[in-house]
Order: sequence, then C-alpha cells, then structure tokens
Amino acid sequence: MSDKKTGFEEVESLLQDIGTKIEQLIEKGTNASGEAKDEIEKKIKDLKEKKTTLEDEFNKGKEKVEKLYKDEVEPNFQESKVHFKESFRQLLEGIKTLLGQK
Repeated sequence: MSDKKTGFEEVESLLQDIGTKIEQLIEKGTNASGEAKDEIEKKIKDLKEKKTTLEDEFNKGKEKVEKLYKDEVEPNFQESKVHFKESFRQLLEGIKTLLGQK
C-alpha cells in the first residue's frame, strides 16, 4: 500500500500541528508577565478561534466531498466498471475469433 497522504490527511495533520503550536504558545505565555502576557493571551485566543473556524470549514468541505463521492462518483464508477468488464469480455471474444479459437 502507498504511504502517500491524501489531501484530507494532510490538512488534518496541519490542523494538529497548529493545535500543538498554540499549546506551546500557551506554555510560553505563562512565563511572560505584564503587558506581554496580555498580548500573548489575546493572540492565543485569536489563534484558537481561527483554528476552530478552520476545523469547522474543513469538516464541512470533507462532508461535501464524501457526499458527492457517495452520491455521484461511486455509482457512476460502478456502472462504468460493468461496461468495462463487458467490453473487455467482447474484446477477448473478438481476439479468439480472429485467431480461430472459437
């Protein structure tokens, strides 16, 4: 099997990295004091909100793609598979006929 990540897996990994970096900033923010601490806490809050928004948008997009695949692509693929098998069978019959092996 291939170890190559899908686009969804890459985005999920990126979102996990963002979460990790936010947690690292929180740890650094606890060591800061005064005005710097307030600014760091504000940035952390903004980053968390943006991360949540990104996760929500990602999940919505993923659901849409999965629904599209399930409702449209997969049925068309299954129908095409049947036609492909039939055409391959007929091609083999044609080759047999040409070679005189009926």
